[in-house]
Amino acid sequence: MSGIDSKGHSMKRVGGEETRQAGSLSVDSWLVAAGRDRQAGAPLNVPMMPASNFVLGTRRVYARNEGVPGWEALEEVLGGLEGGEAVSFASGMAAIAAIFDQIPANALVALPADCYQGVLSLAEAGRSRRGWRIERIAVTDTIGWVRACDVADLIWLESPSNPLLEVADLDTICAAPRKAGAILGVDNTFATPLNQRPLELGADVSVHSATKFIGGHSDLLCGVVIARDASLCADLRRTRVLAGATPGALEAFLATRGVRTLALRLERAQRSAEELAERLDRHAGVSCVRYPGLRSHPTHAAARRQLKGYGTVISFDVKGVATDADGVCRRLKLIQHATSLGAVESTIERRALHHGQEHLPETLLRLSVGIEAVEDLWMDLEQALRAG
Repeated sequence: MSGIDSKGHSMKRVGGEETRQAGSLSVDSWLVAAGRDRQAGAPLNVPMMPASNFVLGTRRVYARNEGVPGWEALEEVLGGLEGGEAVSFASGMAAIAAIFDQIPANALVALPADCYQGVLSLAEAGRSRRGWRIERIAVTDTIGWVRACDVADLIWLESPSNPLLEVADLDTICAAPRKAGAILGVDNTFATPLNQRPLELGADVSVHSATKFIGGHSDLLCGVVIARDASLCADLRRTRVLAGATPGALEAFLATRGVRTLALRLERAQRSAEELAERLDRHAGVSCVRYPGLRSHPTHAAARRQLKGYGTVISFDVKGVATDADGVCRRLKLIQHATSLGAVESTIERRALHHGQEHLPETLLRLSVGIEAVEDLWMDLEQALRAG
């Protein structure tokens, strides 16, 4: 059942409950308009409410259980963007851990061969404590993923992947028949809801580290799960309460404020990333560039078919050895030498420095392109590469 509510929002019934979606508005307008109180005299922006408990008499009793208004606004915005019901968490890992907590003992868990290290650690803990069996599958092995859908209890995909930026064939994988009770989840952080909507393709859950593009300013930790099934959302909220994995009032406020400009930030940074990827691909000091928008990228065809945009993250290998790549990072003056991604400022790091990432090329640099002027970014990169 669907329709339009009194505020002009598209409504979709999810598991017996109606949730607002962005169907009646463009995505750009939804980002700005959703989650606001339109009653006369209400503040234009949802205020930060630093409260842990409330005067008894309504449904809101304790912030760890029922949340604060800032959480509800953030969940409305992201749920509408992805076409499901959103549950916010204290971090991206807290959101992922809540999904993994739904998996029974002795389960089979399918993970990407090159997955986020926090996820791998979570799965390894499940192996030792709950008897999970773990199968690692290459992102590009579509046949392997389809087979896993038939037998695995959790099918976990990251697309585009980190940091090799491989794009999985989600169209095919999400449409494959799944084992009864299985959960198919997609980490959608790199794509954002503006470039990819996994629930529309058939995924059960889509996950974001809102620390990255959603917040967009390197000033918060937050995670969000969006699911199609209301009962799964209820289970996730129950897990959130039991684990105490709730986002703080300040984090919810900052994430909601940050997501308002997601479309503008993504458009600017993505346009710059496409230009920088092409220039890096021609640079004499670079041996390999990984960016889904390049025709040379192994999964360019899947990216062109599946994504609305190619993203703002570029991975490239500096010619030489690890110390040469480290030197590039040190010589940069505008681009920040820091981890994480998806913020207004451009950041770069050598990924093989991190524990569990030693399998990556030792000179691979992951560049997250921000909203600075593209010519300034190129000038900075070019001088750092040339000086080496």
